[in-house]
Amino acid sequence: MSGRIGDLSPQQQEALARFRDNLQDLLPALPNADEYFLLRWLRARKFDLQKSEDMLRKHMEFRKQQDLDNILSWQPSEVIQLYDSGGLSGYDYEGCPVWFDIIGTLDPKGLLLSASKQELIRKRIRVCELLLRECELQSQKLGRKIETVLMVFDMEGLSLKHLWKPAVEVYQQFFAILEANYPETLKNLIVIRAPKLFPVAFNLVKLFMSEETQRKIVILGGNWKQELPKFISPDQLPVEFGGTMTDPDGNPKCLTKIKYGGNVPKNYYLRNQVRMNYEHTVTVARGSFMQLENEILFPGCVLRWQFASGGADIGFGVFLKTKMSEWQRAGELVEVLPIQRYKAHVVPEDGSLTCLKAGVYVLRFDNTYSLMHTKKVSYTVEVLLPDKASEEKIQGFEARRPSPAQ
Repeated sequence: MSGRIGDLSPQQQEALARFRDNLQDLLPALPNADEYFLLRWLRARKFDLQKSEDMLRKHMEFRKQQDLDNILSWQPSEVIQLYDSGGLSGYDYEGCPVWFDIIGTLDPKGLLLSASKQELIRKRIRVCELLLRECELQSQKLGRKIETVLMVFDMEGLSLKHLWKPAVEVYQQFFAILEANYPETLKNLIVIRAPKLFPVAFNLVKLFMSEETQRKIVILGGNWKQELPKFISPDQLPVEFGGTMTDPDGNPKCLTKIKYGGNVPKNYYLRNQVRMNYEHTVTVARGSFMQLENEILFPGCVLRWQFASGGADIGFGVFLKTKMSEWQRAGELVEVLPIQRYKAHVVPEDGSLTCLKAGVYVLRFDNTYSLMHTKKVSYTVEVLLPDKASEEKIQGFEARRPSPAQ
């Protein structure tokens, strides 16, 4: 049995009754105390009464902390309103709200230099509450219960800047909040225009999604404009995404409904850096250098780094070893990222690199130009692996794409 109204086994029906009894002290404070609401929490924990109760009680604490009863009247700062992307486009064939998240046009660093991580996450929590209200309004309008939301993630333009660690942490925290506080509300998460980098990005956030959520993810290939209307009626879908809907002025992107982000102007910046926590600190002697080796076993991995220097600048570059198991001079290595001097004592440096070849990549902190000053360098270096299942899917789409000559 599905565990939904009208499809409950005798054991599930009994669990629902006992769940309500166990929550007598909480019922008056719940945003909704009907059976649909209670069953969401039971299904999320496979009708384990204690786990479901623990989950719901933690959610009620979360509601107090975030003041969710009043969050729809809260407005984020101007920079988030203008440059954070996303929007409600309409409703699917069953009447479920459809939310578009536009990833590629986001400026994650600009947003985090202009607003706090907590404010960006709170804005996404507000979206969740907005979509729940839309479900309720749709239920009243259609005369039947609408419980779930369809999300479309447009990944066109996804690049290494979106894998910046503080930006990824926002999405990780958001998905963790979604799992803990909005169970059984996602109908499907449809991914369109996913580039080759998508499997690495997905691998960074999937650990924060339940297996049930991961099963609801649908990745569409190059024919996504023909596929999306199978989920969403064309009149509820912007022309930009294969539908017939436009703004009143004819704009195919429906900018009155969906925000597309964009680069944040620097006049919004409140700070020139985001606080980082580094895993290692080393001393690079004057006239010397320090090398870090990272073995990349297959192409498509991403090498990501952050570093700061103490007191003065430091040189940094990336090389590829041509002879395994041998120490090589910098001149004998293949230059991948030329050595440059970075003022990492003023603003911490961060970067990433898609590794096109397997091999040992050497990160070099260079202080050979300084004959007077020893440099202290704090750094974090990570190898980001792609999610294999989504990588194979995207490779399959690429293989089926007709060549220009055909």
